[in-house]
Amino acid sequence: MNKRVFLIVLDSFGAGEMPDAASFGDAGANTLRSVSGSSKFKPDNLRRLGLFNIDGAGYLTDEPAPRGAYGRIAELSKGKDTTTGHWEIAGIISESPMPTFPDGFPGEVIKEFEKQTGRGVLVNKPYSGTQVIKDYGEEHLKTGKLIVYTSADSVFQIAANESIVPVETLYEYCRIARKILTGKYGVGRVIARPFTGDCADNFERTAKRHDFSLEPPQDTMLDLISRAGLDTIAVGKIYDIFAGKGITEHLFTSGNTDGMEKTLSVMSRDFSGLCFVNLVDFDMLYDHRRDIDGYAAALTEFDIWLGRALPLLHDDDIMIITADHGCDPAFTKTTDHTREYIPLLVCGKNIRAVNLGTLSGFCDIGKSVCDYLEIENTLPGKSFIENVM
Repeated sequence: MNKRVFLIVLDSFGAGEMPDAASFGDAGANTLRSVSGSSKFKPDNLRRLGLFNIDGAGYLTDEPAPRGAYGRIAELSKGKDTTTGHWEIAGIISESPMPTFPDGFPGEVIKEFEKQTGRGVLVNKPYSGTQVIKDYGEEHLKTGKLIVYTSADSVFQIAANESIVPVETLYEYCRIARKILTGKYGVGRVIARPFTGDCADNFERTAKRHDFSLEPPQDTMLDLISRAGLDTIAVGKIYDIFAGKGITEHLFTSGNTDGMEKTLSVMSRDFSGLCFVNLVDFDMLYDHRRDIDGYAAALTEFDIWLGRALPLLHDDDIMIITADHGCDPAFTKTTDHTREYIPLLVCGKNIRAVNLGTLSGFCDIGKSVCDYLEIENTLPGKSFIENVM
């Protein structure tokens, strides 16, 4: 039977502060602990797989007989953003953090962007994505100028009302920005943030967000798997994060629910290789907005879905559930991502229950995926496959 791996990233679902969290301003952050205090948190299937048994989760009642392999993983890269986390999972360790712009982008960048788009720019400083359209959306409607902003992450975000800037035009503006933002200005992502509404009271961001990432600087597990003639199916923003590199098929999603349904459809198909999934709503809708109950409810929705998905695994399938960074919705020092371990759950009909402890490097995941699919590789990290079979 064909071997299939389903690698699911719960975007921002951190499992507690890393030893170097203080140097990132994140001492005390723990996404799992904060969310677990909500009455909406009912992850029965995740608990059975061993989530409550991972190192550092002593505040939860552990599962006496876990049904999968479990652990947590430290990040080796110097960052705590989506691109850096996913790249490390796939085999790229980033020695230097991607550039951020706490004072906004330099004048030469903005001037070139205005010249090439033919539109002026508003804001150009770090801002909440929902607040910036409330504060500047009406001026944008009057002037046609683009709302450009950033955050603590390495991002250049462009917000525009769909009645002023059609979505495809906004995407083209993002491609222009992507070409400008290279070298010392090479942010991890340029993000299109379309919104609708005719006044501050009813402005609303839409699901047509699109990320334009840097292309990975070297081969990842995706390149190795696809080059071996196997499938690499990207669900959600995985295609954007890797700029399409090494991906044989992609399915964009409108959110978690859509992403989970599309993953089920992939599970029903006959293929060999990897289905790489990102569920974005945890990070896009809940953590930055400090919505603990919303985050917990989204985890519970995923857990219910997991109860549907696990019986669909074939004998030679494995499922890996993890995250890409933390973003503690109860953290008071910042509303940005937090430097945390990520959880690791591995399950399948041939996976044994074993405590993997604390692993060093998200890249252990990519190494393990390639080893399971019998792909020769020199990716960094240490495979845990022999330990879990």
